[in-house]
Amino acid sequence: FSIVNTASVAGLRGTPAMIAYSSSKAAVLAMTVSSSKDLAPYGIRVNAVSPALIGPGFMWTRQNELHAASGSPYFDSDSDKVASAKVNSVPMKRLGSVHEVLKSVAYLLSEDSSYSTGTNLVVDGGLSSGLKA
Repeated sequence: FSIVNTASVAGLRGTPAMIAYSSSKAAVLAMTVSSSKDLAPYGIRVNAVSPALIGPGFMWTRQNELHAASGSPYFDSDSDKVASAKVNSVPMKRLGSVHEVLKSVAYLLSEDSSYSTGTNLVVDGGLSSGLKA
């Protein structure tokens, strides 16, 4: 049996103007590690997936609009410029797709990851390269 929790790169590195979201995703990562230790003796694996910059779509567009309107010095007031800056910060220079996140979840749910528990699979095109959680 396998459980995959949905976290976020925001929980690893924090994101300006998103304190509640970043904090809640960091909590999901801690919950994943703790529950993986509690449930491993019962043959239950618990892992997490942490996507970042997934789109295009409503959530991608809305997040950029909210960042642009936040007044944060980290974001331009133009949502198109916010979006462009985010994509340019990704080493792969593109957004990830929902399908790519789903394939990562499928891997963690499969027997191919049968010796993995308490881990976090980051799906972010290299955005958080080098960060550990």
